[in-house]
Amino acid sequence: MSLSSGWTGADACALQEALRLSQEAFAEHLGIHSGTVGYWHKKPSSRPRSEIQQILDAALDQASAEVQTRFAELITGKPTAPQPVSANAATDAEQRLAADPNIVAALDWLDDRAGREPGTARRAVASQIDQVDLNSLRDRGSRRGRIDQRDIAQALANYYGRGSDGYGRYAARFGEVDANTSVFTRSEWLDLDCPLVASHDRLALVRAAGDAPVALDEEAFDLAVQRLAESLALGVRFANMPLYRLLGVDIGKEAIGGTVGIASFVEYIVTMDLLEGELVDALATGTHTSRLPLRDRYLPNLDSVLNVGDRLTAGGTLALCAFARPADPFRGPADYVLLVQERSGHVINAARRLAVIPKGFHQPLVDFRADTQVGATMRREMEEELFGRHDIDNTVADQRSADPMHPSRLSEPMRWLASEPGRLRMECTGFGLNLVSGNFEFPLLIVVDDEEFWQRYGGQIEANWETANLRQYSSADGELVEELVADVAWSNEGLFALLQGLRRLKEIGGSRVNVPTIEWEIR
Repeated sequence: MSLSSGWTGADACALQEALRLSQEAFAEHLGIHSGTVGYWHKKPSSRPRSEIQQILDAALDQASAEVQTRFAELITGKPTAPQPVSANAATDAEQRLAADPNIVAALDWLDDRAGREPGTARRAVASQIDQVDLNSLRDRGSRRGRIDQRDIAQALANYYGRGSDGYGRYAARFGEVDANTSVFTRSEWLDLDCPLVASHDRLALVRAAGDAPVALDEEAFDLAVQRLAESLALGVRFANMPLYRLLGVDIGKEAIGGTVGIASFVEYIVTMDLLEGELVDALATGTHTSRLPLRDRYLPNLDSVLNVGDRLTAGGTLALCAFARPADPFRGPADYVLLVQERSGHVINAARRLAVIPKGFHQPLVDFRADTQVGATMRREMEEELFGRHDIDNTVADQRSADPMHPSRLSEPMRWLASEPGRLRMECTGFGLNLVSGNFEFPLLIVVDDEEFWQRYGGQIEANWETANLRQYSSADGELVEELVADVAWSNEGLFALLQGLRRLKEIGGSRVNVPTIEWEIR
């Protein structure tokens, strides 16, 4: 199978997506430089050289039938006939059921929490794989894509009703835009202006916290089994990483406090992470959202949202980055460049949604106590998502370095930022609990005021596999930033972080910032 009219950059990117590989992994698969793949994403109309055309032909010819089907759909936009899992894919899934330690950990956890005999979950998943229709899964993905941020926020407002005692959903007025989110917060949790240094960034680890109190009834067990079967059929890979589980919060002006324990990624993806898909599927099919079995079980009311220690409360950090740029005769006056990402379809969180960047789960890397600092997660995410540090991406490989954030291992941009105090300004701008899945959210603002950084390293900033597209906006272009805020493609937590970050940046950014005033309210 080959393209009779030759390959374009867009066709090559479609093959990458069909193979479900990151840019780096796709480049390695083809035996070419990763920068070439990045160029195809930036210039989709480009035409690769003849020798690379031949490499792409060979890669497509050697791909499995499933990959070729996905590729054909991507470049033609036409669905194919119902497609069951092939024998090869089924064999691979069976092998992963037995040998993939991440899948095995999920199966063991399901058996334990559902009170089933060992091996029950494995047999249930194996049986489900044979019934998976890949085209139906893709159709479902298309339907989910039509449900936007406003739909989700309104549905959750209807489900939970209004807050009380000072708690409510975060909303804001930005120019002519009214923004409503699903982030549950209070005034004391906003505008924290909290510098992320040890004296202010003080989450504490409780090692004897025990497991999250999760028990699975038959319906929850069956839906978790279905999630694993679909992931195996689609060839989705995940790593069973440790996550910080929030136990209690003590949030105030210029201070982040509280306690965390340790949970595993597998227990999150087969429980709380299912809530968003359940809600979006109900909205996409017109099903009444008053009965959502998993939500009714795991997060039924606002009391359960606030009782973070009585459930599995995972979450993370995400930051609006603002890099100072000098005045330019073509672009205009001095400003900050603001970065926004469209999340890749391969990520577990906010897939295909707009978000600020970096964005990541709050989790330990190697030092479980020191890494409880929110700033530790964000510095790691900067290295991974902006500065190209693949060695700290624990979804790709095991972590074997004793100190992966040691100064000698830092990327050149991060080493420059860390070389002098004040070059990297990192603040927490708020805190909230996302009604979508109960996650905790720490929105941050990262500011680099030295124009030399962007002049030196702006051309080296390149998002990793978690990002499908990266955009830049000028803090001096209030009209375009207002249009950005109005985009319904945002994730709820991403919009929360953007608005809180812009609000703080307007306070401290001086003449570089020309955006409307942001006024928030709790609803």
